[in-house]
Amino acid sequence: MLNLIGKDIVLQKKTLLILLAGLCVYLALDVSSIWVGIVFSIVLYTNTFALDEKSSTHTLLNALPYTRKEVVSSKYIVAMLFTLLVAGAIFIGNLAFHGEIIPWKNIFLIIAIALTAASIILPFCYKFKSSYLSIGSIVAFGLYLLIVTFVVPNLNDRIGEWTLVVLSSESTQLYLIMAALVMVLYIFSGLLSIRIYRNKVL
Repeated sequence: MLNLIGKDIVLQKKTLLILLAGLCVYLALDVSSIWVGIVFSIVLYTNTFALDEKSSTHTLLNALPYTRKEVVSSKYIVAMLFTLLVAGAIFIGNLAFHGEIIPWKNIFLIIAIALTAASIILPFCYKFKSSYLSIGSIVAFGLYLLIVTFVVPNLNDRIGEWTLVVLSSESTQLYLIMAALVMVLYIFSGLLSIRIYRNKVL
């Protein structure tokens, strides 16, 4: 499985350098590190699927002595590694550009939301081609605009308030519960992706 993880990291080498450079630019402009971290993490782990499809890697992997469970599990490990890498880069970048240590709660929120998004996106990528992800994103954005316009006009304010509540909370129990829920969702997502990939004809 280490070879599978290494393969994804090597394929992403150029993308990693470009995104980390872009991350530095955003941090220098003092853009919200939480949302930047989430977006950059999502771009990295979804790009691994696009690269695999371009090079017909799935067909090759299934001709090698790897089980489909190992192939899927490696993707979930890589998604977590990329998220941790982005969080670490934000921590170092914030220290370099602003001379301050980013609160650990911000790092926690980046990782929690990015992995929650991965729990939804990765099964989608295994069920459909990654190109459909763009269509799904457009549809989701359209639904979001409809909700904000007609159902919950102050949704953005509520999200902001929820974020502030989480970041200002001193309850260790809250963060432990959130971490446990995210990990349970991530594991369930992995099991779902394994089932989808096992039944997929390549």
